[in-house]
Amino acid sequence: MNKQELVDVVAARTGASKAATGEAIDAFIGAVTAAVKKGDTVQLIGFGSFSTGARAARVGRNPATGAEIQIPAAKTVKFTAGKAFKDAVNGA
Repeated sequence: MNKQELVDVVAARTGASKAATGEAIDAFIGAVTAAVKKGDTVQLIGFGSFSTGARAARVGRNPATGAEIQIPAAKTVKFTAGKAFKDAVNGA
């Protein structure tokens, strides 16, 4: 499912216009992005939580030449599915 398909489904279920639904989804994505960028955790009970993680610097290899390269440390985004979401996916 892509973003437009998500907008269509949510608009159909809520009866709201597609334009308003698209703006609401954009606002939701923006709010989650801003919070996680700031280092906060966004927890949606029953769905899951978004948070930041850390990836340490490490040595990698260039697959074409075999030369070692330094891969810098980086922040990552983690999503942990909530129990209700896991249960729904697993058919419980």
